[in-house]
Amino acid sequence: MKTLIVVRHAKAEHTAGVLDFDRSLTNRGQRNAREAGELLAPFDPDLILASSSRRTRETAELLGLAAPLELDRDIYEAYADELLGLIRQVAPEVGTLVLVGHNPSVHELVLGLTGAQVDTFPPGAYAVIGVPGSWADLDPGTGTLVATHRP
Repeated sequence: MKTLIVVRHAKAEHTAGVLDFDRSLTNRGQRNAREAGELLAPFDPDLILASSSRRTRETAELLGLAAPLELDRDIYEAYADELLGLIRQVAPEVGTLVLVGHNPSVHELVLGLTGAQVDTFPPGAYAVIGVPGSWADLDPGTGTLVATHRP
């Protein structure tokens, strides 16, 4: 059994004149990201995939997890099915994967993989999903929702 942890970036600033891609985390967002990292540390992830936008990169870094971080620009505007495609390409030796991305796609990914009723997925939320088999074989409805967290 593999574990997929889907994280929505933490709370970001809305500053006039700053492009969406370049928005940074608020102080609250920074606290929430650190808190999520403390809660996720026992899962001992092998890899973190994150959008290369500033707020997702900051969230991934502030999680403070001892796993390599790979940034992928394609996560920024990806639909849930595109995120699933990225996950299917993860190396088979990765047992626990953290994906840090954006709504609505991360929320839709969680719903699609698990079929569970996760009503909201606010900034800084995460879902832990049990994945049977390999990443390459992951399909909608095949994951099991293990835990969720909302800051």
